[in-house]
Amino acid sequence: MDGMTAGRRPASAGFSLIEVMVAMSVLSVGLLALVGVFAMAVTRMAASSPMLVAREKAREAIESVHAARDSGDLKWNAVNNVSNGGVFLDGRHALTTAGPDGLVSTGDDEDVEVVRKPGANGLLGDTDDETVELTNFTREIVISSLNYDNGGGVNPNLRQVTVNIRYQIQGAWRTYSMTTYVSSYS
Repeated sequence: MDGMTAGRRPASAGFSLIEVMVAMSVLSVGLLALVGVFAMAVTRMAASSPMLVAREKAREAIESVHAARDSGDLKWNAVNNVSNGGVFLDGRHALTTAGPDGLVSTGDDEDVEVVRKPGANGLLGDTDDETVELTNFTREIVISSLNYDNGGGVNPNLRQVTVNIRYQIQGAWRTYSMTTYVSSYS
């Protein structure tokens, strides 16, 4: 037997079929995990633009409440929801542009907001830009009184403002909420 002992194979004999199958299985699991990561990244990228719009529209609404307080055109009692004698609409409504009063989510709002996106050449501000109506977004401003303490006494100079922006991504509805406080003192 050429000097070989029984049961030993030469170093150049190669891999067994089981070793090859195990190596292929490990490689397949690694590749499938990598494909999953890429798929999740593509999904997140598709969702990032609507999430950004939702965040900025929530900020815009918060600024609108503060502007209502700071302008002097409205009394402090009017910085509230309509159901509490204020000017801000109750419930969810389409994402519209501010009307003549300059405040969003009030009774004089105008058309549904439009966003300009770069066209085929990737440049914003030229003739091939496309416009998209934000019809898959809604806004709700909830203004509520705050208590002094657990005793139930209402603080007349402080209110909590919560803005909920609801939007749709790939058939699923999501909500972005932002909460702040506004006082009667500007």
